[in-house]
Amino acid sequence: MLKFQLATPQDLRAAAKVEHKRQIEEARKSRIFNPRSRRIGIDKEFLDKQVEEKKQLAQLEKEKEYRMDEQLVRSSRLAMMLEKREEEEKRKINKEINTFRTVYQRPEDRRDFDLYDPDILKKTMPARVRDEDPRLGLASAQKFEGEDENAQARARVLKEQMQSWLEQQTQERRKAEKELKDADEAYQNAVVARDKRAVMLEGMEHECRRKLNETTAKFNKALAEEQEYRRRRAAVQDEEDKMAEIYNHVTGDFLTEAPEQAASNRGPDKPLASRYKGMSAAELKAFRDVQAIQMEEITKMRQAEKCRDEEWDKQMSGNAHAAVAFERELERKKRQISKQVAEENLQLAEAQKSHQDYLNRVVYKNKPTAAFFEQFNKGTR
Repeated sequence: MLKFQLATPQDLRAAAKVEHKRQIEEARKSRIFNPRSRRIGIDKEFLDKQVEEKKQLAQLEKEKEYRMDEQLVRSSRLAMMLEKREEEEKRKINKEINTFRTVYQRPEDRRDFDLYDPDILKKTMPARVRDEDPRLGLASAQKFEGEDENAQARARVLKEQMQSWLEQQTQERRKAEKELKDADEAYQNAVVARDKRAVMLEGMEHECRRKLNETTAKFNKALAEEQEYRRRRAAVQDEEDKMAEIYNHVTGDFLTEAPEQAASNRGPDKPLASRYKGMSAAELKAFRDVQAIQMEEITKMRQAEKCRDEEWDKQMSGNAHAAVAFERELERKKRQISKQVAEENLQLAEAQKSHQDYLNRVVYKNKPTAAFFEQFNKGTR
């Protein structure tokens, strides 16, 4: 009997550790062997944000197209309604014309209806009823009585009859043309009446708007007049208040009291502001002397400041000239360095080209096969 060794806890832990490493290795392979994730990298949040923005733009564009489609549908419905109305009018006019033709222009009422009457054989009598049949003529081959004595009279009657038929056909044609013309005029009159009604409605709308504007203008004018009246009342009241204030000042204590009233117990240089009437002549002279001294000092300060500004301008002009000269020298050196770098780059390009030719001719003349590359990317380590 075979005896199998049971797995110990250490074996189970080792197996779990091996399985964990194997899972980690598989996850690492899925990341490493994915060239998009390994070489380029993906910013998932940024891409999701771009996708969401594109969806929003698509939704906005879809809504815009939906609104445009609705506008197009409304325009199409309006055009179809107008076209249907016009077709209805034409159909009505055509129906009236057909009714008129059916009632007043029947084929059996025409003079030449007997030429294409489908029941003419049913209505026509036989060629000969008896020998005295008045319908028999020279070409009937039914009766031969020699020369026809009434040929001229019959020809004259036939001629008059033909002329009467022609006149009747002309009248009928003129009548038909007149009826067609009347129908066209009726259609034109209906269209003109419709247009006049539209113009009348538009005129009524303009008239309503004009009256509304006139009412609004009258209301605004009344409101402006009321505001002007209030403004004038306010101006008059303000003027009266000013005159009362002037009168109060003229008759008040400030203008009527003596200069001594401004003296205070704090000293001669601190009069009462509410009773002070101004400086005396001596005080004004002293004040003006101090002002003259201050003006002389200000003039001297301005002259000194002007001298400093002139010196500063000279210094700035010299610095500007020096900066221009330094910039020119710097540009010259830059051109020289650029020329030197271009020459060195040309030499390096020639050296690199010769080195690449050497590699292509000597070092890399044996190209690797597909088997050489297949040995890579077998594992993650």
